[in-house]
Amino acid sequence: MPGPRTCRAGLAVVALTLLAGCAGVDSRSGEGTPLQSGRAAYYSDAYQGSRTASGERYDRASLTAAHRRLAFGTRVRVTNLDNGREVVVRINDRGPFTPGRVIDLSYRAAQRLDMVASGIAPVRLEVVERPR
Repeated sequence: MPGPRTCRAGLAVVALTLLAGCAGVDSRSGEGTPLQSGRAAYYSDAYQGSRTASGERYDRASLTAAHRRLAFGTRVRVTNLDNGREVVVRINDRGPFTPGRVIDLSYRAAQRLDMVASGIAPVRLEVVERPR
């Protein structure tokens, strides 16, 4: 039978694992509160017309994005930390699935952030409006 030290050590490992899984995210974030920082990329033109996880078709001319956990319909302000440009996008897909990235943007959103040439940019995300 494990002793008290073994149990405390096991609980500490579990707690640290849970905290590490949430690094960089405040899921209790209200509107206008910084939610997450990381790197953004944008969808390739090859996805034009493909179905997103929400069921709608990807339109490169729309201001939409993919996020791993935010509810579909959530509006998020994305700020390019390299140049200060901002855009508000609506979450309609899941992803990104590339390590280190926090959001995938439509082509139009990437244009507004002036990140098309670089392909990737450091960003900050803020929830503007949650779906009803």
